[in-house]
Amino acid sequence: MMNNITVLIIDDEVNLTRTLEFALNQGGIGCQVAHDGDGGIQLANTCQPDAILLDVRLQGESGLDLLPRLKALLPDTPVIMMSAHGDTKDIVQAIKVGAVDYLTKPFDVDELLLLINENVARKKLKNEVQYLRDKTTFSEGLIGNSVAAKELSENIRRLSNSTIKTILLLGETGVGKTLVAREIHNKTIGKSAPFVEINCASLPSELIEAELFGAEKGAYTGAVAKRVGLIEVADKGTLFLDEIGELPIHLQSKLLTFLESWSYRPLGSPREKIADVLVIMATNRDLKKQVRNNEFRDDLYFRINTMPIHIPSLVERADDIDMLINYFIGFYSRREGSFPIRLDEKIRRILLDYSWPGNIRELKNIIERLTILYSGNIIQLKHLPVEMISDNPNLKQVAVTTIDDSLLNSERELVLEALNQCHWRKGLAAEKLGISRHALKRRIQKLGLE
Repeated sequence: MMNNITVLIIDDEVNLTRTLEFALNQGGIGCQVAHDGDGGIQLANTCQPDAILLDVRLQGESGLDLLPRLKALLPDTPVIMMSAHGDTKDIVQAIKVGAVDYLTKPFDVDELLLLINENVARKKLKNEVQYLRDKTTFSEGLIGNSVAAKELSENIRRLSNSTIKTILLLGETGVGKTLVAREIHNKTIGKSAPFVEINCASLPSELIEAELFGAEKGAYTGAVAKRVGLIEVADKGTLFLDEIGELPIHLQSKLLTFLESWSYRPLGSPREKIADVLVIMATNRDLKKQVRNNEFRDDLYFRINTMPIHIPSLVERADDIDMLINYFIGFYSRREGSFPIRLDEKIRRILLDYSWPGNIRELKNIIERLTILYSGNIIQLKHLPVEMISDNPNLKQVAVTTIDDSLLNSERELVLEALNQCHWRKGLAAEKLGISRHALKRRIQKLGLE
């Protein structure tokens, strides 16, 4: 039997709801109770139950009329109808509208517990399957109907039908270069082939050569064992070199030699090896400028610039932002097993008008954070990052107010902590804070702590 389940009971029979609540509590299930339709809708919205028990005949609005409203509010939450009559027409109508089952009063409590647990478990399993499916096909970098997104998809399609062996992905930080690289890999070589990624900026320059090409035991200080290079690991698959603009200049010639001949020699080895790989490189830097500044070899640049693919920023594909917001809301609510956050028109407009300097990565991170902190709630202005509000010229005053409130809260916490540690002896607290007793009294009044 599952734990931490909350059930909403909507029934106008007070004695029955008390009996049901006691029985469900005994079975390890928490309860919320409403005796009319409006109360049921309100509780459904606030407590986000795992399942709902709904009486067919309520005073005022009937359960059959209430059911569509509940399903619109909580589409994935199982609703079990209850009735003292068992009218076949009611049963058919309830199932048609979305109820998962129908019980006739009086019913066996054990049967009810089993029914609740089975339906909640089924809902959880469905969410997990959907999450895994989404995780497997997680390609938000390619979601969208904008001209820029369609052009990117078309370029990937063309690449999948070519014999090209080197591809250069260009774009700002956070646009989804890794996701695009994986999509190219999946379409050209296949998901079962190795996809090996290395970030050229993440490793010390003295280790990148051994990481890429491999090394024999004793080839350099600290090489206590033979190291298999990532090129060898990626054989018959894809090698993805992210941040290629950060590759040390002394290694660029060796990479160029490999791209020309597809042969390489591990450090300390007398023998050359051959690798059959698709090499995808990515950068957010201006390689032409690096060439002019002698930071990137011109011959390597011309070699890898054969097939450059521009990945558009979120500003370039503004028409896709709304679709991406909805995608991430659904994805993260399923991942967390929680209810989706809700955005009214004002908040959605702020998200759509934001400049998104961090691109898709920033959008993804914000929706993830909001889902974890405020699942099932309507997102308010105070929930958004300050920089998002200050980026909007119509909300700058709100941003200043938000910052001021934040500073006041921090000051309040600091003063309270000092007072509590000194048992509210103001002289000692003032000394601890490094201010005069008079200044502390002014702050206490300003912060409303008296």
